[in-house]
Amino acid sequence: MYRLDPRYAPAPPAVLTTGWRAVAAELPHGPAVVAVEGPPSADWDALAGRLRRELTARGTPVALLDVRRHYAPADEVRRRTERPEDAADPHYCKLAENPLDDLFDTPPAARRPDAGLLLVYGPGAAVVPHDLLWYADVPKRYAEAAVTAGTTGANLGLPGEAPAHRRLFYVDWPMLDRHRDALARRIDGWLDVQDPAHPVHLDGDGLRGTLAALARRPVRTRPYFNSTPWGGHWAQRELGFAPDAPNTALGYELIAPEAGILIGTGPDAQAEVPFQLMCVLAPEDVLGAEVHARFGTSFPIRFDYLDTVDGGSLSLHCHPREAYMRERFGWPYTQHETYYMTLGSAETKVYLGLREDADTGQFRKEIEKAITDAVPMDPEDHVLAFPGEKGQLFMIPAGTPHASGAGNLVLEISATPYLYSLRFYDWLRPGADGKPRPMPYEHGLANLDTARRGEEVSRELVQDPRELRSGPGWREELLGALDEMFYEVRRYTLDEGAEAGDDTEGRFHVLNVAEGAGVTVHTAAGDIHGLSYAETLTVPAAVGGYRLVATAGGGPVRVVKALVRKAAER
Repeated sequence: MYRLDPRYAPAPPAVLTTGWRAVAAELPHGPAVVAVEGPPSADWDALAGRLRRELTARGTPVALLDVRRHYAPADEVRRRTERPEDAADPHYCKLAENPLDDLFDTPPAARRPDAGLLLVYGPGAAVVPHDLLWYADVPKRYAEAAVTAGTTGANLGLPGEAPAHRRLFYVDWPMLDRHRDALARRIDGWLDVQDPAHPVHLDGDGLRGTLAALARRPVRTRPYFNSTPWGGHWAQRELGFAPDAPNTALGYELIAPEAGILIGTGPDAQAEVPFQLMCVLAPEDVLGAEVHARFGTSFPIRFDYLDTVDGGSLSLHCHPREAYMRERFGWPYTQHETYYMTLGSAETKVYLGLREDADTGQFRKEIEKAITDAVPMDPEDHVLAFPGEKGQLFMIPAGTPHASGAGNLVLEISATPYLYSLRFYDWLRPGADGKPRPMPYEHGLANLDTARRGEEVSRELVQDPRELRSGPGWREELLGALDEMFYEVRRYTLDEGAEAGDDTEGRFHVLNVAEGAGVTVHTAAGDIHGLSYAETLTVPAAVGGYRLVATAGGGPVRVVKALVRKAAER
């Protein structure tokens, strides 16, 4: 059965504490300066007030210092963190490289009190000299929801201002992630404050010890789905996600910058910790030496779902090509994608690549007419359409126009950069706010691959499976590989009860059960992890040898696998 909350026990001697009174009891009596760091989306006033109340009740004097009151003026923060050339672009800006120190003209002074505690709190608190450091976190989905809701102060360093997704994605998150990752080895306590009334604390050594253990065994991140105007309903009906939401559109199975690992003993005693922290603390164990050397601590492959079952077609769009992504947007690698059709049929469509006779000048005119005058266009006048048949893989290198049509469940296996959909056409569909959805088509046209067309698209991007190896009751196939893409996609087919051996060979694997009841993953070290239909699992490089055993009584199973190609294979 699909798990909505895959959870892992803390590694001994980690200490998990729940509730404000118990959490406050983890703090010393002083004298000490305690810095509580974290993102703007945490409820900082409530956190500071509750800690102060509990500490005062036990007899510990507490003074408060809110670092947000010491930020530089908002205009100055914006000037420091956004380039002048980004001002004319309403859609994107180059990834910010600023340290959180840039929020301040001068960080506030903090003197250790003669008695009790000075609690320094808010984004940037760790910049202030301190004796103890906690990190109070809420997952990024909360920040995105706050910006969508128009919550003032949701953007970093801009208190009182209406928020913007553009700034959240390309300025706030890069700055906050870099800051958090730099603190990872010296955090004294991790505080999950998703539920403001019920915090969960994990000691810093326990956090690092647990992530070190998980970096050497298979691990599944917490999944969730969000809603968009094109979304379908498969995940609501089949997996039990978000029954009250308008739809389940984009399913976050493993999107490393946002993914979390649940560490705890039950739903009331669990902390959600960023998957990225595990990559920072144990990069060679997770990624492998060669992958780490190429990508640093960035986990470079993502798995997500695009649910258009009883929904609408995605926008026709492409993604930035390598040089453009690096120079214009600041990512060192780009957003190559693939679509694996978990569900589809001969009647559903995948739009992919230019027609042989495509006229890009006419394409531009029709895009602009759709935007300015709401004149509909037919994407098939310019782009090829293929049957979205179940089990087919479509290769989508950067610059290739593409979209999933309605009625499909796509397992999108792609490079990790994921916030750069350069839309050409969106079926004249308004966003959730009733306004036209953003159409960064000039970026799209600047990146459009006009060389690969017609038959070449069919031959290179819609590949036939090639058997790599086989054994009793199983086979492994290569579904798709291109020289220009750094990863490849394979598939296991196993008869009921069959067993297939594999080895990471120093490169992480990502697995997904695309058909059948599931498999059990057995590692050479003796770890066992179940994997059910539609679930995704990371097998860190350090795992080495492992076996897939198809679930007895569940019929044949298909398991999709992605991995970074070796340098010699590219």
